[in-house]
Amino acid sequence: MKRAIVVGGGISGLATAYLLGEKARSAGLELEVMLLEKEKRTGGKILSIKDNGFLCEWGPNGFLDNKPQTLELCRQAGADSQLLRSNDNARKRFIFSEGVLHRLPENGPSFLASKLISWPGKLRLAMEPLIPQYQGEIDETLAAFGRRRLGDEALRKLIAPMVSGIFAGDPETMSLKSCFPRIAELEAQYGGLIKAMIKLAKKKKQDIAEGKVVASAAGPGGVLTSFRGGIQDLTDILSARIGEAAVTLDEQVEKVAKGSTAPYRVISDRGELEADAVVLATPAYATAGMLQGLDAGMAALLNEIPYATMTVVCFGYRRERISRDLDGFGYLIPKQEGKNILGTLWDSSIFENRAPEGHVLLRSMMGGACFPEYINLPDEEVQKRVQADLKTIMGINEPPDFVKIFRHEKAIPQYTVGHAKRLAGLEEQAKAHPGLILTGNSYRGIGLNDCVAAAQRASDEAIEQLKNR
Repeated sequence: MKRAIVVGGGISGLATAYLLGEKARSAGLELEVMLLEKEKRTGGKILSIKDNGFLCEWGPNGFLDNKPQTLELCRQAGADSQLLRSNDNARKRFIFSEGVLHRLPENGPSFLASKLISWPGKLRLAMEPLIPQYQGEIDETLAAFGRRRLGDEALRKLIAPMVSGIFAGDPETMSLKSCFPRIAELEAQYGGLIKAMIKLAKKKKQDIAEGKVVASAAGPGGVLTSFRGGIQDLTDILSARIGEAAVTLDEQVEKVAKGSTAPYRVISDRGELEADAVVLATPAYATAGMLQGLDAGMAALLNEIPYATMTVVCFGYRRERISRDLDGFGYLIPKQEGKNILGTLWDSSIFENRAPEGHVLLRSMMGGACFPEYINLPDEEVQKRVQADLKTIMGINEPPDFVKIFRHEKAIPQYTVGHAKRLAGLEEQAKAHPGLILTGNSYRGIGLNDCVAAAQRASDEAIEQLKNR
């Protein structure tokens, strides 16, 4: 019997281990799948904390249902009956700018009526079809792309807040083609974003007329989806499906080396195991440490992937204490506004069962790549700063009835300029190590959907390698 070891019990590792078992059975391959996790629980950054009737997400709060892999994984694992779709409020998103919460426009008329972007800024945006297509070979930053195609105001008020909301990143350092490859493809294929939208809209209309199934090609699309008990339900279900016998907790993998009776040897603080395939579903910096002795070149490239810090602050209030309407997803804040937080999600407006009856739950994000020093603020200072921002932005004068503060020193990998080149280097060097596979959010997408898609690829690759041995 062959053995595959998955290191890391976050969503990437759990999905990979589960899919490995399923695909091995389908292929008639006798395979022992083992998952090693250094913490005393599985889930990684997915953790749904229930306290006094509030449900606080330590990390991500869901996934968009427009990608098939995660929904299919839920169906395979028997979790689809427990899915919880977000309320219609999730479509309404805001930007705080110049002292006002502006709803993000969803169409042409609402864009023209919006006061978020000034008329000179709107005119600059309207000139986008006239901007020449990018011909450079340098890996363009998101900031450079935004200024070039959309103008400085759109960069400050639209692109930069979006980047901080998704990546907790700095657009001045983030790579366009690594963070948003579809946008780079649209410019390359159609010469511009507005041109692409027009041509894709025509194609969609034609496809509908011809009875073809179509999907949105430009926006994120989809409905934000979670579980009634929080997104941790997904990782708990996967862990249970893999089975207690296959999951080992509280085991720190120290390094991966060449094996004697099998291609690889996984060395941990508990001993050594040999394996025919090893999948490292761990953060880039942790993976680098494990591979230092096996391949110093790969380790060096992995260590070049930086991470942003993040402090997550959950505040619970009695509903009557908040005078403003909470019909929406929440808001993001441009850096130029000088606030302490990156934005706030109105969690109890997005999903039911997130706060006790008559209460609301707000979740604010602080830090990111632009403010890494905030991770060191004491809890009292964090609460003070968040309260100050909520007072200014939402008019909340009362202290919260419920507070939870979570710190992530290395929260989100940053796909900075040169990321694609680093990945190409990793792929080239990995050819010398068949059966050694890297997966997770450090490489080609940070979202839950991205992690599940990567787990599909990793499990396919592992099965193929095992078949050929």
